[in-house]
Amino acid sequence: MITRRATLLSLPFVLTAARSLAQDASQAPVPQPPVTLDTVLGGAAELEPLKVVLVARSGEMLAERAFNGHSLDASTNIKSASKSIISALTGIAIGRRLLEGPDQRIAPILKADLPANPDPRIHTITIGNLLSMQAGLGRLSGPNYGRWIASRNWVRFALAQPFDDDPGGSMLYSTASSHLLSAVLTKVGGKSTLALAREWLDPVDGFRIGSWERDRQGIYLGGNQMAMTARSLLAFGELYRNGGKTKDGRQVVSKDWIDQSWTPRTNSRFSGDGYGYGWFLRNIGGEEVKFGWGYGGQMLYIVPSLGLTVVMTSDESGPSARSGYRDDLHNLLAEIIGAVRIV
Repeated sequence: MITRRATLLSLPFVLTAARSLAQDASQAPVPQPPVTLDTVLGGAAELEPLKVVLVARSGEMLAERAFNGHSLDASTNIKSASKSIISALTGIAIGRRLLEGPDQRIAPILKADLPANPDPRIHTITIGNLLSMQAGLGRLSGPNYGRWIASRNWVRFALAQPFDDDPGGSMLYSTASSHLLSAVLTKVGGKSTLALAREWLDPVDGFRIGSWERDRQGIYLGGNQMAMTARSLLAFGELYRNGGKTKDGRQVVSKDWIDQSWTPRTNSRFSGDGYGYGWFLRNIGGEEVKFGWGYGGQMLYIVPSLGLTVVMTSDESGPSARSGYRDDLHNLLAEIIGAVRIV
């Protein structure tokens, strides 16, 4: 159970705690103490699902805090935040000319798994459509996720779904779209997606994928069930914040791909947030924020204007959207942004 719901929904919890009692209009206002990062994170302890918060600015760690009996070094299932990593691997594959680009059609690559007599629209789905959740195929997330992963062949099952829209149409958020990208990467890379990730992202200091679920054909689940530490997720975020370069200046992901990934292409019908290639886009705390979001509240936030990268991990057993907890985390980020601005 998440505490202080009423307070969080009405006013930012740290600033509310910092306010003085109302004064007589004739008196001069009492100066308020500055809201520090320590103060903000102290208040965050009341968010019961919260595990870890990391805050880095311009490559310098400003805060590392574990909550509710959790450890900074523990591994967490980052859930759908892994879709941002799948997007990065796709961009690297394009840079290595293993893929032509976002407009390349996927049917020739996955032809062995196409249904018999498919809807002709399946031949028009592109790499970019999968990345932006605009493939048009019926969603296999939420209530449909269970029957999908219970199927014998996740790729074939995904490609056999009826179309709910034309490719390039409305956003239909589906982990199956990211899994199709994992299958594409496996085909063109000649290795498992995990092997490609370990090879291509090896230069990123501190980044490491732990356990990762596979389908019955051995294809790693694109966009879910990926475990890593909060520090590892931060290392990935820092790569993007730094324009795709490592700390020693090695270009791992092209700056152009990051720009493409952070270009809004559609909007979530659930939150209204913009969505690019595996990244959500939203204004939080008066700043434009790019973020990966996983079930339960696994968050990777990048605030380019402030050079800020923030990771929040949470108990992955409960939803974060309909419970309001995701909004609590957005509010927490807004408070972090406010504290960082005055440093």
